Amino acid sequence: MVKRGRGRPRKIQPVEERIEIEDYEIDSSDTYRDNPLLKKAGVKIEYTQEQIDEYIRCAKDPIYFAENYIKIVNVDEGLMKFRMWPFQKQMIKTYHENRFSITKCPRQVGKTTTSVAYLLWLVLFAERQNVAVLANKGSLARDILAKFQLAYENLPMFLQQGVMVWNKGNVELENGSKIMAASTSSSAIRGGSFNCVFLDEFAFVPNNIAEEFFNSVYPVISSGKTTKIIIVSTPNGMNLFYKLWMDAINKKNNYKTFEIHWSMVPGRDEAWKEETIRNTSERQFRQEFETEFLGSSNTLVSGYKLQTIVYRDPVANHDMMKIYEHPVKEGINDAKSDHLYCLCVDVSEGKNLDSSAFQVIDISQTPYKQVASYASSSITPILFPTVIYNAARYYNDAYVLVEINNNPQVADSLHADFEYENLWKVFTGNKKPQQLSAGFARGIQMGLKMSPQVKAIGCSNLKTLIEGDKLLINDFDTYSELTTFEQQKNSFAAALGANDDLVMSLVIFAWATTQQYFKEIVNHDIRKQIQLEQMNQVDEDVLPAPIIDDGLEHEFDMVGGDMWEVADGSPTYANFIRNRLERL
Repeated sequence: MVKRGRGRPRKIQPVEERIEIEDYEIDSSDTYRDNPLLKKAGVKIEYTQEQIDEYIRCAKDPIYFAENYIKIVNVDEGLMKFRMWPFQKQMIKTYHENRFSITKCPRQVGKTTTSVAYLLWLVLFAERQNVAVLANKGSLARDILAKFQLAYENLPMFLQQGVMVWNKGNVELENGSKIMAASTSSSAIRGGSFNCVFLDEFAFVPNNIAEEFFNSVYPVISSGKTTKIIIVSTPNGMNLFYKLWMDAINKKNNYKTFEIHWSMVPGRDEAWKEETIRNTSERQFRQEFETEFLGSSNTLVSGYKLQTIVYRDPVANHDMMKIYEHPVKEGINDAKSDHLYCLCVDVSEGKNLDSSAFQVIDISQTPYKQVASYASSSITPILFPTVIYNAARYYNDAYVLVEINNNPQVADSLHADFEYENLWKVFTGNKKPQQLSAGFARGIQMGLKMSPQVKAIGCSNLKTLIEGDKLLINDFDTYSELTTFEQQKNSFAAALGANDDLVMSLVIFAWATTQQYFKEIVNHDIRKQIQLEQMNQVDEDVLPAPIIDDGLEHEFDMVGGDMWEVADGSPTYANFIRNRLERL
């Protein structure tokens, strides 16, 4: 054995105790910033043949390296060797053999320690590995890096690389490998080139941030042929982690799945399960230990129904609008054969991560079908009308209903600037609830004000439509929002940290379906359709009479989507028209 001129030998004994490897305690001059457990870069070590053989064995087998040389801090036993359970070895094997892997696991199964062991192996035995450790919070990512550093400090010197940078946010080694810790965000690794991205507790990253992150991370990862993405999380509702997992199960992506059940952990049996449930809850146990994907409790749509919804991948994307079905145009000269569409718009309040959104629904027949969706937190009220107009024109001049509580500018622009004819109006006169309309009269507004009454009607009917299979949902983001759209006091809203903009667009649609004018639009009785078309043609041929305010109270009535003034006495022309329509 060739010894260095300085330092005293120490014995390093692998866990399996097959061999004894002699190591060295380095002199203080060779330590990194006076840390006796770290050697600085540039320190030369002359290896014995035993050390070389052991180094090669570790380099070839990450599982052997982990179970023989990784140390952890146990609450009861303090610093101790990592005793690997069989599923933890399989977990490392999955990481190692697959470029993309996703692991669904319960709490407290040693997933972080297992992952740290593999990441440590990666930066030690492969040159110029750039590794990103990302978590839903930056503090959690730094905690993972701290476990990495603890394990590194307790490695024998003959397995260590010289340290060049060592702080709470990143580590750099003399072999060119780096590892950094940050919160999961779209800017976390933008501009860098990474060999491995480790995403911890990805199910707890807000959906919009998760999507933005993947839009930025995939170009980074795709730049190499051997780069890895490792995703590990406990379930937390139906979000992007759920989608990635289900797509992997259904072979829609390239991720290799690995699932850990609580019963795989030694010592966890039915008695442990019963005790854990007593100290938590049945629901919490199902999500955190049975690893079930559960939405929020007390959701508008029942959890049972939500579990049966099958989302689809869009067939096209255009200007952030996800298209699930293109418009059906069956006849060029026969307009009645074209499909009818309704576009319902929820305008952003401009707060936090609030988005402007709309849904496009095929209303030609029941069940109604969601054929397109749009949501953007960056679109401005000035540009949003253009997006709506283009989408509406594309879908056979779809009927458009806009929520106008916070910003009537969007609806006003569609009416005044674009002169869009199929913009649905709402009648608010005569102290009656808001009613859907297509015409003009006193008390007409350019869209719908979301009042508590309107929301209550819309939520109730949306529940009926979805649970009764009268409205088919295709969009995953909409589905995800439905799983967190829960009862709050006397209404429904998004759970804390979640969004409900797409759902509120559906609430607007559901309210519209309760209106008489909507029912007349979608009625497929040919004679009624012809009659309505004839009446509309008469309206277009006759110039509207001016409305003169004579200072008297007037009563208006809704017939066929238009406003008619109710004259004194019996039967009115409005009633005459209504009776004619009812007899068809």
